[in-house]
Amino acid sequence: MSTLKDKNGVTGLENIGRRHLRRIHRNLPTALLYQEILANREGQIAHLGPIVTRTGHFAELPDRHRYIVANEAGRKNVLWTDATQSMTPQQFGVMFSRLVSYMQNKEAYVQTVWVSAHPKHRVGLRIITETGWHSLFIRNLYRPIHEPGEGSDYSPDFTIAHAPGFISIPDSDGTSTTSFLVLNMGEKALFIGGTSYAGEISQAIFTVAGTILNQKGVFSLRCASNVGKNGDVALFLGRRGTGKTSLATDPDRAFMGDHGHGWDDDGVFAFEKGCYAKVSGISAEDQPELYACTQSFGTILENVTIDPDTTKIDLSDRSLTENTRAAYPATHLPGHVEDGMAGHPKNVFMLTKDAFGVLPPLARLSPEQAVYAFLSSYTSLFTEAKAGPSDPQPQFSACFGTCPIAMAPHEYALSFMEKIKRHEVTCWLMNTGWIGEPYGESERVSIALSRALVNAVTSGALENVEYETDPVFGYEIPVSCPDVPSQMLNPRNMARDSGEFEVRANRLAEEFMKDFDKFGDDMPEEVRSRLSRVMSLENMLDVVDLDFSM
Repeated sequence: MSTLKDKNGVTGLENIGRRHLRRIHRNLPTALLYQEILANREGQIAHLGPIVTRTGHFAELPDRHRYIVANEAGRKNVLWTDATQSMTPQQFGVMFSRLVSYMQNKEAYVQTVWVSAHPKHRVGLRIITETGWHSLFIRNLYRPIHEPGEGSDYSPDFTIAHAPGFISIPDSDGTSTTSFLVLNMGEKALFIGGTSYAGEISQAIFTVAGTILNQKGVFSLRCASNVGKNGDVALFLGRRGTGKTSLATDPDRAFMGDHGHGWDDDGVFAFEKGCYAKVSGISAEDQPELYACTQSFGTILENVTIDPDTTKIDLSDRSLTENTRAAYPATHLPGHVEDGMAGHPKNVFMLTKDAFGVLPPLARLSPEQAVYAFLSSYTSLFTEAKAGPSDPQPQFSACFGTCPIAMAPHEYALSFMEKIKRHEVTCWLMNTGWIGEPYGESERVSIALSRALVNAVTSGALENVEYETDPVFGYEIPVSCPDVPSQMLNPRNMARDSGEFEVRANRLAEEFMKDFDKFGDDMPEEVRSRLSRVMSLENMLDVVDLDFSM
């Protein structure tokens, strides 16, 4: 039985609550949302016009606070595993009633937007927020459907409600934390509460739109993208902090998207029309296009430090969080793909931030190696150590943390392999971390060097150069590259102690294989056997008895 009341089974939070809301602001444009943000004291205007906001307790996505309602639609459209956290329909109904009560006598901001640039694959959303700055966030990133004040009778494909001041009650709601994200496939509704972090909204939208489009046969992918002057498309996959948006924002190529993408028989297309970029530590010298966006009217700066006297921002200040963000429309960039659509990719870059200095700045992958890298999605996770400096650990998150909720990771990875084989896509591993020596003993790869490597690939300059095969990982490393010192291409050339480097390399390879083993019996034997040959224990150093760990 439906817990909500609205035509077509869509959540009726707006309809049920409108009698009790003080006011509903529909589809306000940027300037009017600025007025609301300032009047509500949600943020302040910085020098040159961006709006600076704070997210409070959460400055990134909290772990294990996502729930799926276990109704018929949920069981049908979600692949349930031991890790899936469920909520009963009754618990959802109680939470919904409390949410409606919480919103009484409050103002609500509503945006009706399209997700997906492709006209055949558009997903219509109604997004209700408690705050004006989150409404501006949505306005910056997605395509408005209605003019200001319109859209009251619109019936969307899905409704998302975001109320950062509303917290769950674990004992009655069945949650483990006071912050939550609850997806109800049956009611076509998603609720977010207890967190002001705007990234939670964009991730929720990607989950909803990706699920709907996957049912239509569209392959969804979280990545950044750009297009060359000849129409060649490059995709950049990677976890947070690996440099996807920075590398996709190139003065010589047209930017298309930095988060959700769809890939169908026509090509790739962006879910968003804007960007949500990490801006910690960027400068006008290293990343002029991205830096300029942080100085523009309409941009939201999340957890960025602002001088109270001059209102100038300091992107080098990480005192609040390492995860400072900027949300801005793609029109802020001098070059962008206006319709958000392009052909099939020619190159796919899989980014990693290797803190152990083992992986090369660029390596060419076979289709099987690409699928292995896609499944592993390795990077380095930095956690604060008691002594002060961060202590990196290897982190693996299947399929870059974007596996559709209805698919097993290996099924998603095989769909990826089918795409890259059919369209003859060349895949590359790109390390934007440390080369030869680990974190703390060498400098991180510069954005200029990574960009030179990307430009060499997209220009075709690496098509006819010599490559050497890595003895541990098996990928191919170019021997030479324009505008890049040859000794930097192979991490072995940058290591001070070759024996110690081989120990590190073999230890990291063992971590990859241990991660691969977690798929266990879920993966068909033929596929597992084929992929397990990508890396083998044969000819590897015996490091078990060595006093060394990651």
